[in-house]
Amino acid sequence: MIEVIPAIDLIGGKCVRLKQGDYAQQTTYRDNPVEVAKEFEDLGIKRLHLVDLDGAKVKKVVNDQVLRNITRETNLIVDFGGGIQSSEDLDKVFDAGAKMVTCGSVAIKKRALFEDWIANYGSDKIILAADVKNKQVAISGWQETTSISIFEFLDAYTKKGIEYILCTDIAKDGMLTGPSIDLYVEIQEKFPSLKVIASGGISNAQDIRDLDKANLFGTVVGKAIYEGKITPDELKSFA
Repeated sequence: MIEVIPAIDLIGGKCVRLKQGDYAQQTTYRDNPVEVAKEFEDLGIKRLHLVDLDGAKVKKVVNDQVLRNITRETNLIVDFGGGIQSSEDLDKVFDAGAKMVTCGSVAIKKRALFEDWIANYGSDKIILAADVKNKQVAISGWQETTSISIFEFLDAYTKKGIEYILCTDIAKDGMLTGPSIDLYVEIQEKFPSLKVIASGGISNAQDIRDLDKANLFGTVVGKAIYEGKITPDELKSFA
């Protein structure tokens, strides 16, 4: 069974969602992300994807205290992303209780540093964020699109030992129009050893079942939960 991983995106310490990564299209859903995390845990959820959107924008970790509060109050396996640009940031996040980190921009802009992290911290703790727009890698909270293809990007880092990737199709994110299943199938076929986590476009429980058939490791789900498109009972059934 595919691992369903709810997302909590943070701006100003609150639980928000953006549409296609656009900071101008922000919806605030809950003021207390710790309570949201507890509710997920009560449903049997084991993992949480926590995104520091403030950090992604300013290129340094901002919401580490929220991470600390969640890891103190729950037993969730939290992966944290957003703003991790230095070893100091990385240590701060692990010290605050994250079990894994999700990094994208640094893997493009500070390649040697990121490769050192894989070697020194272990590939079981590092998730490569492979955010794409028309199969090109996007970075910095999706504010920049590079000329690097997703497949070139993944090929380089699988050779460095990366095990986990979180692939988000920006065109789908926050749109509730269904995930890019063909893209994920293509990635899984080209890189069968990768544990692929899909993200973007999940609109209902059937989308999750369809992704499960693609034999992916997991899927991040955000807006569909907050908009009530996936019910707590359905979430519990996947847990």
